[in-house]
Amino acid sequence: MPKTSKVKKKATKVRSKVVAKPKIKITSKPKEISKGPIKISKTYIPKETEKYMCEKHKVFFRIKLQEWKKELVKSNNEALYNGSMDDNSISADIVDQASSYTDKNVEMKAINRQIKLISEIEKALLRIKDDTYGYCLDTAEPIGLKRLMARPVAKYTIAAQEKHEKDEKVHADD
Repeated sequence: MPKTSKVKKKATKVRSKVVAKPKIKITSKPKEISKGPIKISKTYIPKETEKYMCEKHKVFFRIKLQEWKKELVKSNNEALYNGSMDDNSISADIVDQASSYTDKNVEMKAINRQIKLISEIEKALLRIKDDTYGYCLDTAEPIGLKRLMARPVAKYTIAAQEKHEKDEKVHADD
């Protein structure tokens, strides 16, 4: 059997050529560079002098709507919990039972109104997301900061809201 000789392999160094990348000169600036989320102070109030529905306004109203929604959900949960714990309908007196029934009915109507309001708040938050918040759904005109401060879920300008209410009244009378 022939002897095999061991062949030493030489390690070869490979030099990679560094190719210089051409420098690109940008002559126009990008329109907006995202600097991350806009932060506002807790005491910030939108001003008429600022551009209408700028990022600060949107952040302000988003926070306001989210806090309002949180409060409504909390109060609804407390009302439902306390209402279920306070059950006087077992009382033998029929007057007490009627009074308890009326109280619960009024409380449930209030909870239902708050649930509808929570739904309106969620719709307003979606309008903030798609950049239609603060503009009338009928006319696309700005609703106005004063109106939004008073009623953050407003969907219409005052004139369009009055028209809607008038139309509702006409249809209700039919």
